[in-house]
Amino acid sequence: MTVQKRFEILEEAEKHEGEIQDFISGQWVKATPEEVEAVQILSRRLVEDYGYGKEQIQTRPQFRVRKRPSDREKSYPVDIALFKTDRKTEDNLFLIAECKKKNRRDGLAQLKLYMDMSPAEVGVWFNGQDHAYLRKVLHSDGRRTYEELPNIPRKGQRIEDIGLFYRRDLKAPSDLKSVFRDIRNHLAGNVTGITRDEALAQQIINRPYAQLARRSRF
Repeated sequence: MTVQKRFEILEEAEKHEGEIQDFISGQWVKATPEEVEAVQILSRRLVEDYGYGKEQIQTRPQFRVRKRPSDREKSYPVDIALFKTDRKTEDNLFLIAECKKKNRRDGLAQLKLYMDMSPAEVGVWFNGQDHAYLRKVLHSDGRRTYEELPNIPRKGQRIEDIGLFYRRDLKAPSDLKSVFRDIRNHLAGNVTGITRDEALAQQIINRPYAQLARRSRF
């Protein structure tokens, strides 16, 4: 690297002190804990782990959903919006993600509100530590209910096939630490009587063998 190039890099870093470059849009945004620990991590995972293209995702400027179904203007900002294709219109919206630093109950309540006001079928709440994945189910009588998913679908995968893998589909994740944290938090919230990390770690080791016997299609 030349001296001139090093100088340009340092100059650029000084110019954006206290900011982070958004993985999707390339824009420089304020490096808040929410942005660094949640939005950027999840954005990268959607591309590198789940196979979606950057052109399908909107982070900056933030996509907005309506406050009420009758509203013409959209005013609720969404941290991450994922579309079925590169056409970023409301009717093409597939997934929204809420990455605020809330507890699980408040985070899910906010996520469901955003999903109620949009056509998104899948929602993600992620605060950098804990997470939840939801699917919105529309019933013939007009009701909306929500079911929790074990994961979100990879690009081209049906929601019904989540958890089913071929060997050719397997690849190293972009952030293995976050993956294990997700698994640990999921087990802590769903396995009765286990709270110590040592016991949860044993469950993490045991689960792949049990799943392989029941559900894999190698």
